[in-house]
Amino acid sequence: MASSKNAMLAGVKPKNKLRRQVTYLSIKKAKESAKRDERFRRKREEAKDPSLRDERRTRNVPSTIDSKRTWDDVVGDEEDMLGWAVDVERVAKKRKLEEQQAEEENLEEGTLAKLKKRDAEIDEDPEPNVEVDQEVDSMLASDSEEDRSADSDATPSHSKKWDPPKRASSPTTSTATNLELSPEFLKQKFPAIFDPPAEPKILITTSLHSSLHNEALILTTLFPNSTYIRRTAHAHAYKYSIREISQFATSRSYTHLILLTQDLVKKLPTGLEIITLPDGPHFHFSITNWIEGKKLPGHGRPTGHVPELILNNFRTPLGLLTAHLFKSLYPSVPEIEGRTVVTLHNQRDYIFVRQHRYVFRDKKGNEKSIVGVDGKVVKGVEDIRVGMQELGPRFTLKLRRVDRGVQWKSGQEWEWKGRMEKSRTRFSM
Repeated sequence: MASSKNAMLAGVKPKNKLRRQVTYLSIKKAKESAKRDERFRRKREEAKDPSLRDERRTRNVPSTIDSKRTWDDVVGDEEDMLGWAVDVERVAKKRKLEEQQAEEENLEEGTLAKLKKRDAEIDEDPEPNVEVDQEVDSMLASDSEEDRSADSDATPSHSKKWDPPKRASSPTTSTATNLELSPEFLKQKFPAIFDPPAEPKILITTSLHSSLHNEALILTTLFPNSTYIRRTAHAHAYKYSIREISQFATSRSYTHLILLTQDLVKKLPTGLEIITLPDGPHFHFSITNWIEGKKLPGHGRPTGHVPELILNNFRTPLGLLTAHLFKSLYPSVPEIEGRTVVTLHNQRDYIFVRQHRYVFRDKKGNEKSIVGVDGKVVKGVEDIRVGMQELGPRFTLKLRRVDRGVQWKSGQEWEWKGRMEKSRTRFSM
């Protein structure tokens, strides 16, 4: 056995298959044992010196697609703003910094003008006592020379060693969407989305010849103040178009129309279309990974309260427009006593939709305290933890197209269309 192992280590493969298998397993076990010993040794050293852990984390930062994300330069017409991959918050910070620098420069220019004016007034005055001025200058010069010599004596000959930057233990920036940074051009172009009514009224229906009646009823638990109406009464009834349904809903004070589309083969939801009444726009989303609430382990039941809304990581103009669209679907004042929250998290242009019920409870003995974005324990809530229970449904959205207004046939006139980017590191939202 030892000879077979030595042969494998030397690069010579044993001829017997069973010996090769045993030799391979022994070599694999030895490698795993060496890795485990190295890991425990590093753990003991880092327990004695926590700075070693920070240095290791600084070196071992993984490279992901999110870290390689590319942004566009703010160049072009505002008509094409929905196609820009621009971080609105970063642009706003940069613009604010430039304004502050301009104000400082103007202040410096004003101070310089005052100094020049004072110098001109001094030149117009009669000549002062030159000897006193020279004595004062000599006294100032001697003081400055003494200070310079003292500083040179106090400063060591060798320069201070530069320390590499340390990686924070948790993200220092929040992923919450700042809806106040929405561009003015979008507010003027889509006033119905950026200035919605305080109490939305939603009509939910399905595509033609659909059997997703249960799924549409589930959507009424996700969107408050919503009503589901079947597309047709029976198979031979009149087939209403989207524009006719929009006119019907507008005349009955509905603010939004949601259309659930179906895969005719798998009989599953494949798309979600949201129309802002009465004049659009018309958003087309694709649906994947649809899971009903009753199929989730440990799920709860919705209570009908108006939920709180969390919008994460919507950063571009198109992302802010989408965030405002979902914000307009929920009342502006949530019912806190229901302890229900709906989360829409954007990651690489995929929007993950979740609905939870939360509860605040006491921290158990083996649990850690809540830490903030700086990695430190939040003061005042050291003994409090949050329990979460998912209510459902759970699904993933991806924006495919934004149509202009309500059209007879979808896709005739569009504001933005997906699948036009060629780079994997460029995202639209």
